[in-house]
Amino acid sequence: MITTHVLDTAIGRPAAGVTVILELRETSDWSPIGRGETDADGRLTTLMNGREITRGIYRLTFDTGSYHRDQAMGVPFFPEVTITFTVRDVTAHYHVPLLLSPYGYSTYRGS
Repeated sequence: MITTHVLDTAIGRPAAGVTVILELRETSDWSPIGRGETDADGRLTTLMNGREITRGIYRLTFDTGSYHRDQAMGVPFFPEVTITFTVRDVTAHYHVPLLLSPYGYSTYRGS
């Protein structure tokens, strides 16, 4: 399972309504395998849509630009954030949170 959670550290709340795309790397190309929007708690748990996780390299792309424009922050400095990570253990849960502010972001492997 691959899930994410977006927290807006500038306002101290979850970031609701952030569009996220999940892709799997196949040789040198990326194939979209999931897409969704964070809920009111900033969480997105339906990216896999029942699909089984496989070993490989994945990436999450967050549409932070639209989110910041919706928050009336003007032209965003980071229009999107992309996080690339490796799945080795197909039985594990991969939770990849994003801590977001207008001029910075960070991530980590959550639980």
